[in-house]
Amino acid sequence: GGPNGDLYITFHIAPDSQFERDGNDLKTTVNIDLYTAVLGGEVQIETLSGKVKMKVAPETQNGTVVRLKGKGLPAYKQENTVGDLFITYQVKLPKNLTEKQKDLFEQLKNS
Repeated sequence: GGPNGDLYITFHIAPDSQFERDGNDLKTTVNIDLYTAVLGGEVQIETLSGKVKMKVAPETQNGTVVRLKGKGLPAYKQENTVGDLFITYQVKLPKNLTEKQKDLFEQLKNS
């Protein structure tokens, strides 16, 4: 019943439990075991478009960040432009080691 005017809508996007948004880029943390971090191997990464296998380089340090190009969010009003997915590796240390395993770590420490 009043005069015509502008309508402003504000969207609040709830935080995601797996991904953190940084513009068009996404960030996530992936746990890898100590053996994969030291010796290298493969890990499955969850992306918005499904799971992908990534190689983990030998001697990967805790907190290492790698990039999956083009696995982020599409850019608004920019055709064929997609952000990246940045993965931070978090190395999980083994628990409940046997005496033999502890001895092997001691040998590594002393070598």
